[in-house]
Amino acid sequence: MGLGEHEYALTATWTGDLGTGTSGYREYARDVTLAVDGKPDLPASADKPFRGDPSRWNPEDMLLGALAECHLLSYLHACVTEGVVVVSYRDHATGVMTEDGRSGGAFTDVLLRPEVVVADASMIEAAKSAHEDAHRMCFIANSVNFPVRHEATVTAR
Repeated sequence: MGLGEHEYALTATWTGDLGTGTSGYREYARDVTLAVDGKPDLPASADKPFRGDPSRWNPEDMLLGALAECHLLSYLHACVTEGVVVVSYRDHATGVMTEDGRSGGAFTDVLLRPEVVVADASMIEAAKSAHEDAHRMCFIANSVNFPVRHEATVTAR
């Protein structure tokens, strides 16, 4: 790998064989275990409308989570470089996935709604503008073909 290239690996294991494999659409569970060396396994499935287990993470949850976490981590870095001290950050992210009527679909929009608290009121404006820097830095947002918007609120403690 070259400079600045990072490689990631995981194992996705289907655990949903109910005894007859994929002999019919309703004859198997959509359960999957995602594993990365050195990390706890992640129980996954399809989303409930697609016959999945709603107690497990689904691909749509994970994509939204990846976008929200990437923005959060990029934002914290941007704030450090701007001298902004973040003391709290919580994001209530939402995404829209639209089915195409041909057994497929795609995400069409994600909205991040970070609620940020900074150490001092003098940091609020720099904290607001740091969201633009974070958006430009986020590897995951730069990898998708739909808009990732943000509507942040920033207050001081």
